[in-house]
Amino acid sequence: MEEHVLVVFPHPDDETFGCGGTIAQFTKSGVPVTYICGTLGQMGRNMGKPLFANRESLPIIREVELEVACQALGIQRLIQLGLRDKTIEFENPELLTDRLEQIILEVKPSLVLTHYPGYAVHPDHNALGDVTIRAVSRLSPQERPTVYAHAFARDCQDQLGKPDIINDIRDVAEIKLAAIRAHRSQSQVILPRLSNGQFKNPSSKNSYNHMLTRESFWIYRFS
Repeated sequence: MEEHVLVVFPHPDDETFGCGGTIAQFTKSGVPVTYICGTLGQMGRNMGKPLFANRESLPIIREVELEVACQALGIQRLIQLGLRDKTIEFENPELLTDRLEQIILEVKPSLVLTHYPGYAVHPDHNALGDVTIRAVSRLSPQERPTVYAHAFARDCQDQLGKPDIINDIRDVAEIKLAAIRAHRSQSQVILPRLSNGQFKNPSSKNSYNHMLTRESFWIYRFS
C-alpha cells in the first residue's frame, strides 16, 4: 500500500477527468492524498451549458468546484500554486521546480501522479508535468517516489508503448461521477453522454468511452 500520494496537475478538473477513480481508490483504502493544483483554469473556454459564468466569475466558480470535487474524491489536502492559466510554460522552470521540490520534501509521497511531459496535449499539462519530473529527479534514487505519468496525446502509445498501469475503476465509478458533476462549468457538455450510457458501451467510438471504467498511466523511468 502507498504511504502518501501526491497529485500534481495544472487545472481544476484534471485530477478528476484523468485519474479521479484512481485517487478515489487510494482514499477509500485509507491512503492520504495531497493535490497540487497549478491554476484556477481562469482562461477555460467552457462557461457552463447553459452559460452561467463569464470571464470574471469563472475562476471563482472553478475554485469552488475544485473544492467540492476534492471532497467527493476524499482528497485531504489541496495546495494551490496560484499560477495563471495557459501561461505555465512561461514560468521560470527553476523557480517552479524549487517550489515543487519543497512540497515533495514536506509531503514525502511514495507515489506522484502527474502529466507525462510532451504527451499531455495542453501546454500547461506538459509544462507542469515537466517541472514535477524535474523536482522528483532532484531526490536521490532511494528517496525518489514512483511517478505515474498520465498521457493522452494521439501518438502516446506509438512513442511510449502500452501503459504500464491500466487501472479498473468501476468500483469507484459513482465517486468519480460525483466529482465530474462537481466540475459543473466544465462537465455539463459531456454529462448527457454519461447519462445515456455511452461511456459504458464498449463498442462506442465516443472519445470518453472509458472514463468510468479504467484509467491508464506510464511509470516514468528516470535516466
